[in-house]
Amino acid sequence: MSKVFIAFQTNEDTRPIIEAILADNPHAVLDEQPAMVKIDAEGELVIKRESIEELIGRDFDLQELQVNLITISGHLDEDDDQFKLSWLN
Repeated sequence: MSKVFIAFQTNEDTRPIIEAILADNPHAVLDEQPAMVKIDAEGELVIKRESIEELIGRDFDLQELQVNLITISGHLDEDDDQFKLSWLN
């Protein structure tokens, strides 16, 4: 199985996003750097709009991820409810 990852700028806007990702993906590994947070996962990584909304207390459009996104690795499958990274077999 291959690893996927996503990296964000470290700031107040990304803290609840990172928290939601880690809660929804218990197999994910957090790598914190001074100005960046990278989340690695074996197989796939799913970011759920609903989980982020619960933490921030407002509606969240997954396109808002783009503002603080540094890079991703993996095949992206995205809709209004989730942002999924995986490698196609």
